[in-house]
Amino acid sequence: MKKFALFVFNGDPMCFIHVLLNALDMKEKGYDGKIIIEGSATKLLPELAKSDNPLHKLWEKVKEAGLVDGVCKACSNKLETLEAAKKQGLTLLDEMSGHPSMARYRDEGFEIISF
Repeated sequence: MKKFALFVFNGDPMCFIHVLLNALDMKEKGYDGKIIIEGSATKLLPELAKSDNPLHKLWEKVKEAGLVDGVCKACSNKLETLEAAKKQGLTLLDEMSGHPSMARYRDEGFEIISF
């Protein structure tokens, strides 16, 4: 099975939508895709939870599919969205000085793709 870790740093919703769509596409094609939310992308978390947000339904579909592996604890804390991540039940990733470790995903056989 092909495994992909999609690290999304970009907080632009037009970029973020492609991460969501690609993760769903990978799942439909039998790949193991995981989304890791980093950097300025963590700022989107409170907005994605709002039902009137254009990305809300897609975000919920991705979460329900188990495709969000987690959120950078340090970045979400710095950008004041840590509580939004917790409220949505997202895993906080912090094994590398408060940030997710790309090396861990490589060690687990994932190919890294960053957005």
